[in-house]
Amino acid sequence: MIITRTPFRISFAGGGSDLSSYYRTEGGAVLSTTIDKYMYLVIHPHFDRRKIQLKYAKTELVEHISEIKHPIFREVLAMYGLKGVDVNSIADIPSGTGMGSSSSFTVGLLYAVRAFCGRPSDPETLASLACHVEIDLVGSPIGKQDQYAAAYGGLNFITFHPDDTVGVERIGLSAETRQQLERNLLLVYIGGQHSANDILRSQSASIRQSDKAAVMKKMVGLAYQLKEALLCDDLESFGAILNEGWLLKRTLTEGISNSAIDQIYERGIHSGATGGKLLGAGGAGFILFYCPQESQPRFRSEMSAWSELPFHFDDQGSQVIYVGQ
Repeated sequence: MIITRTPFRISFAGGGSDLSSYYRTEGGAVLSTTIDKYMYLVIHPHFDRRKIQLKYAKTELVEHISEIKHPIFREVLAMYGLKGVDVNSIADIPSGTGMGSSSSFTVGLLYAVRAFCGRPSDPETLASLACHVEIDLVGSPIGKQDQYAAAYGGLNFITFHPDDTVGVERIGLSAETRQQLERNLLLVYIGGQHSANDILRSQSASIRQSDKAAVMKKMVGLAYQLKEALLCDDLESFGAILNEGWLLKRTLTEGISNSAIDQIYERGIHSGATGGKLLGAGGAGFILFYCPQESQPRFRSEMSAWSELPFHFDDQGSQVIYVGQ
């Protein structure tokens, strides 16, 4: 039996610039961090070596890889010709809530399958293979930031180049700044699940318009601005940059926000947060707020209608956490 643990991520700035429709022309950049909420993949030999059993939101029992309905399971197992296995997935957070769960699943599954087959893995291999599976084989209209965040882990500035290469720069913070940043970030669950593919497909198409591309360029500029602020241990502008990025992002395409989300966001700002953003493609899930500690009692009182998810930063990326019989 092999178990992998792969973190979810929260993206601060530059989201959407990892779509090929943008970075192949302009180059993209995202600042994000992984957190201590995880996707677990368990792989074990099946009793009947002629069959494959998969357990996720559904259960599948098949004899041939081609019969698998789950597209990522099907493509990854086909890539390694793997049969006679029982594979289970367990997640700390529901899918479709803006934390990159699909890519954490793909990275974790690749790590588990490769380890089961006796193949070594490193973050670049896992991230690039996950991009290939999700974008090229499955055909999801997504970008590359989630795969690299999940594979590498930590607080990273990730750049996407026109030649399809990706750079990952770890952002080092002083212990004091890291602690302050972690304490000032609050995750609020507003409910619901979105179809990231639908929103991203629309966003990718809109980026080809000159006015939308200009908006995205400003969002990438904010990622660079936030990176420089963190390297200087300066958190004064963190909330304002999040806010500016969110206001820009919501203009890219319909479906990213709606009146209910806007009302919750505005309430958070009026309750003491200096900025924030809806995580992921949009439409549902979690809002990340930056709220100074002195304002947090008021914030929690006035935002009590929604659940807060406590979290800490994760530095490890995808890992094999158990190998046994």
